[in-house]
Amino acid sequence: MIAALAFYLFAAILIASAVMVVTARNPVHSVLFLILAFFNAAALFLIAGAEFLAMILVIVYVGAVAVLFLFVVMMLDIDFARLREGFQRYAPFGAVIGGILFLELVLVFGSWSFADQASSLRLSPNPGADVTNAEALGRILYTDYVYPFQAAGLILLVAMIGAIVLTHRDRPGTRRQDVAAQVARSGSISLEKVPLGAGIRALGIRRPPEPEAETKVAEGTGHGHGHEGHH
Repeated sequence: MIAALAFYLFAAILIASAVMVVTARNPVHSVLFLILAFFNAAALFLIAGAEFLAMILVIVYVGAVAVLFLFVVMMLDIDFARLREGFQRYAPFGAVIGGILFLELVLVFGSWSFADQASSLRLSPNPGADVTNAEALGRILYTDYVYPFQAAGLILLVAMIGAIVLTHRDRPGTRRQDVAAQVARSGSISLEKVPLGAGIRALGIRRPPEPEAETKVAEGTGHGHGHEGHH
């Protein structure tokens, strides 16, 4: 009874937050509602007994993707009012794309068929008394699907390198560190051991006097000349 109430509560909050993601006028609020939706989806995974998926959803999507979206939206300061100006012009094209995606979903779900043992497996989601869900997923990923798993990692690596290359620009006037010149420095540059508390005066480097100190010195010199005149 408690599990059913928790399920309906988290599901209702998830649906409401998903609607607010689309309908919110402020993009920052949309990202915050997206984070709320992810947390509620993770709670639903916990109720279903899939604790591994729940932790992955919180760590990856909330901790990385949603926070990245939030920082990008806040830092770029995009003029969304200007972006909405061309909404009516591209609305027919978007409706066509949406219709194609809807037909694809209908075809996928229309040809879907459940396995014969699906009903019995649904009643016992735990893979075994001695094996947890995370361990069972690890065995499947690193035994039966190890090559597709590694291929997915390589694809993500190529995508990351491509994003870095595309966003890297040569800006004129930028001062960069020349490691080769630093390593191949001449012998005139050397390190000297300075006693503790000696400061930079031990190397013959003196700081320029401050303006207040110069004024005091000038005043002291003037008073000295005045006394000499009296004598």
